[in-house]
Parts: sequence; structure tokens; C-alpha cells
Amino acid sequence: MRVIPGDTMPAIDARLAGGGRWALAQEKSELLSLLAFYRGIFCPICRVWLGDLDRLVPQFERRGVSVIALSCDRKDGAEKAVREWGLKHLRVGYKLDVEDARRAGLYISEGRGISASTGEKEPMLFAEPALLLVRPEGELYAAWIQSTPYARVHLAEVLAAVDNFISKQLPEPRGSA
Repeated sequence: MRVIPGDTMPAIDARLAGGGRWALAQEKSELLSLLAFYRGIFCPICRVWLGDLDRLVPQFERRGVSVIALSCDRKDGAEKAVREWGLKHLRVGYKLDVEDARRAGLYISEGRGISASTGEKEPMLFAEPALLLVRPEGELYAAWIQSTPYARVHLAEVLAAVDNFISKQLPEPRGSA
């Protein structure tokens, strides 16, 4: 069953590249939290997408939106992404539980071996890309969920949507009818 806007999100947690843990229940942003789910170190499109997000993190934070990238990767994959993808502002969480991702409404894929474009092995199961905006109380506010790795959401458009939401004092979310 998919979480719909206004519903309480499942308990999502992860370990953080560089050390520590992250849990949605402890995330206390000023206005919203942006959870960016990516496929993993094996995905070349994720590298570009998270690079764009990394550059926008300070702008999201100025608006009261905390940002984290999450994947089902292992520690070495997450730390390699931070290092090799040049992520300077973005917190990167790893070891996301596939069932937590599924409960949050994300699409789950089976690995298909070694990625021809990166030479990295795909995990047995992993979450496909998604962006979730979550209120500080843990309720889903907005979602962009993909079943395929292609045609990612443009992050500058998400930032513009956040500006729109803020200008209207975070109106009731859409999509819950």
C-alpha cells in the first residue's frame, strides 16, 4: 500500500556516509524534509542527479528544507559516491531497508549483475529514484516516484515548487482524494 499525501510516513532510517545514523522520526526541519532516493553507486544517472542536488542543498536549506540522499547501497558504495561524485553539501544515507522503501511507496527493482556503464555490481534489490517532501511531523507532503531510472525530476523545478508551497503557507497537499 502506498503512502498518500497527509499520511504518516513509515519509519525510515539509514546509516550515514562518514558515520552516524539518520532516522526520519528524528529529522526536525524547519518546514519540510526532502528525501532523495537514488539507485546506488552503479547508476551513472544518479551521479549527475545527485550532483545537481548537491549544488542546490544550500538553497533548499535557506528555505527551511533539510535534504538527504538515501539508497540501499552498502557503506563502501555510499562513501565512494560522496568521494567520487564530489558531494560536498548532501548527507548520504545508505543501507536503506528495501521493505521500508516499499512501504513508503517506492518501486523496487532486482539487480541485473554488473552495470555496463560503471562496472559496479547492482544489489539484489534496490529502490528506484524518488523524491519525497515530508512535514516535520512525519506526514508525506509531496512525492515524485519513478519506476525506471530514466527521465529524472528536474531539481530546480522542485525548488520552484517549494517556493510556491512556502508562498502559500504550505497549503493542504494534493493527491489524497
